[in-house]
Amino acid sequence: MSSFRLDNKNAIITGAASGIGKAIAIRFAAVGAKVHLLDTNRELLNEALTEIEAEGWFASAHYCDVTDQSHFQEIAAAIADQGGIQVLVNNAGIAHIGNLENTSEADMDRIFSVNVKGVYNGMYACIPYMKQTGGAILNMASVASSVGISDRFAYSMSKGAVFTMTLSVAKDYVSDNIRCNSISPGRVHTPFVDGFISKNYPGKEEEMFEKLAATQPIGRMGKPHEIADLALFLCCDEAGFITGTDYPIDGGFIKLNT
Repeated sequence: MSSFRLDNKNAIITGAASGIGKAIAIRFAAVGAKVHLLDTNRELLNEALTEIEAEGWFASAHYCDVTDQSHFQEIAAAIADQGGIQVLVNNAGIAHIGNLENTSEADMDRIFSVNVKGVYNGMYACIPYMKQTGGAILNMASVASSVGISDRFAYSMSKGAVFTMTLSVAKDYVSDNIRCNSISPGRVHTPFVDGFISKNYPGKEEEMFEKLAATQPIGRMGKPHEIADLALFLCCDEAGFITGTDYPIDGGFIKLNT
């Protein structure tokens, strides 16, 4: 019997249209999961769905605003009717740059709604079904959950909340055979990073990319498939003895920079 499989397990992945979420969806589909891609970008969502189906793997795509609890519940119920929900990856999130003084109330509300409430909504929608069969929840935290990073006030707040929600859910539902862990990536090279650099540093893209890459002691940014590999391990049966734990995957950023 092959290891690290998710055969016939329904896996919900938020923010699955691009970047880390897409990489996780592809990785899970490749090992037998029935992946359900949730995102607000319809165009990229359909592209990701087409890419997975072209390999002969199972996938479904759902437009979903994770800040809308009732909508998330409707989607979860429809998926659960197809064999329950065994895996949830709360990956959807947005970034923000600024310290306390230049973070507006609107900024704070927006970050909270997606990065905190969105994770809450995902777990709130899926845990009732996981209680019937057991399951694995994986939340996307950040190195900003553990160390201070300049000009990331609201973002750090939100990712700290993700980390502590992970601990609370792991504690409360361990007797229901539900495991809950989180991943804390450092900088990962995704389309978001390229867009951020081109928007904020026009004409200096290569220079800024190298500068940001160098903040990881290992000397480069992470790759989405590396995050996906860790996500697979934490969501498959081989990690059945792991819950209530955060896993940094950061090129040494936390331990070697502090």
